[in-house]
Amino acid sequence: MQAKTSAQIKVAKRSPAYWRVTFDNPPLNLMGPDMVREFQNLINALEADDEVKVVVFDSAVDMYFLNHSDFTARLEDLTGMPAGPTGLPPWPDFLVRLTRAPFASIALIRGRATGNGSEITLSCDMSFCSREKAIFSQWEVGVGMVAGGGPMARLPLLMGRNRAMEVLLSSDDIRGAQAEMYGYVNRALPDAELDAFVDALANRIAGFDKWAIANTKRLVNAGLSPDVEIGAGWDACIASLGRTAAQTNIKALMEQGFHKPGDVEERLGYYVGKLAR
Repeated sequence: MQAKTSAQIKVAKRSPAYWRVTFDNPPLNLMGPDMVREFQNLINALEADDEVKVVVFDSAVDMYFLNHSDFTARLEDLTGMPAGPTGLPPWPDFLVRLTRAPFASIALIRGRATGNGSEITLSCDMSFCSREKAIFSQWEVGVGMVAGGGPMARLPLLMGRNRAMEVLLSSDDIRGAQAEMYGYVNRALPDAELDAFVDALANRIAGFDKWAIANTKRLVNAGLSPDVEIGAGWDACIASLGRTAAQTNIKALMEQGFHKPGDVEERLGYYVGKLAR
């Protein structure tokens, strides 16, 4: 049963308790202001629904789970949006609310989870990726930026400080097997097994009691970093976009084919490394 279709996010109810959210903004699944608005509508709908117990995030775009921000969009269209109920700007507001929501959230990653895609993965309760096809990237430092969706607060809790520093400061691509070894994701599964595994897990959770799910999450979440740390990252990200270093590096990537289907988007870690040389 199709519950909602929008330009960039599709939401389908597999059952009243199990929702599937699919990112669909071809060819690269870039996230611009319009998609941020759709994320706000999504979390509002999820929080208002008394029956949903589990939501799975996946992608309809080949090679891309969810990509980095759209740097061709007007920044003021993003920064001009009103804050969400948490008091945070819309993107970090969505991520914080997803983590604290009274239902389970699962990321099913096939393809690149770059920047925003990594951040939503870190905000979900569980994540499972294709061993052959998943690539994770927090690439921002490599172009003179700070990430805006909270990986500085999330990653050290998952993999420890030193490995988090490696991921963030190397700005390199992290493939599925390494992501599993570091604790970036729950498991890296053979691509042919990924969909069936996640679907079975989601259906299992959907059969459990929502009160028990919500209260277990609430108690586990007591160990999270304060939401203000997510907000601080966002503020640093927006400030970093105005720096000459960031503008110069992003322009250099654009001249090589950034924001277009092709080698730069597919091997972003390699091209970010070339900027340093």
